[in-house]
Amino acid sequence: MFWGGMALTVAMTGLALYAALRRRAGTPRVSANALLVGGGLLLPGAVIAALLLWGMRAGHALLPLPGAAPVFTVEVTARQWQWDARYPQHPTAPSATNRIDIPAGQPVDVHVRTADVIHGFWVPRLGGKIDAIPGRTNVIRLQADAPGVYRGVCAEYCGTGHARMPMEVHAHAPDALAARLAGGTP
Repeated sequence: MFWGGMALTVAMTGLALYAALRRRAGTPRVSANALLVGGGLLLPGAVIAALLLWGMRAGHALLPLPGAAPVFTVEVTARQWQWDARYPQHPTAPSATNRIDIPAGQPVDVHVRTADVIHGFWVPRLGGKIDAIPGRTNVIRLQADAPGVYRGVCAEYCGTGHARMPMEVHAHAPDALAARLAGGTP
């Protein structure tokens, strides 16, 4: 995406310089309409279409393959003013406010919902942001490549207690996660 954006920026800068220098020379080699159509519609349209196709392929690569092992799932419910996590594959796992425990090195599907108003689930270092909308369950796939604590926030202003909605995503090695979800160490 970065390189596509850079190519578009360089091409548009080149066209702008061409247009500026063309006026000084006094001999229009290309009409103004051709510059507008080519530089304002065709070039950006081609780059945006290429980026869209690349993004669609990258998004589909995140989907599970048929017959693949099940993905670790966390159900996160936002409410004014906290995050609650539940682990469907581990129903007896202890819960903690504003804390989500996930395995490191494997994809995790986070099912985000809300009990009241719109909230924004966002863990910047793990990528992506998704809104929690009343009456809907939205899913985002995250992956922490290494064990550690990743800080997240509510990215939508949800009322006067909004500042009390930071969260922590704890990525664990497989053994440590199993112990945590069994009620062991934090």
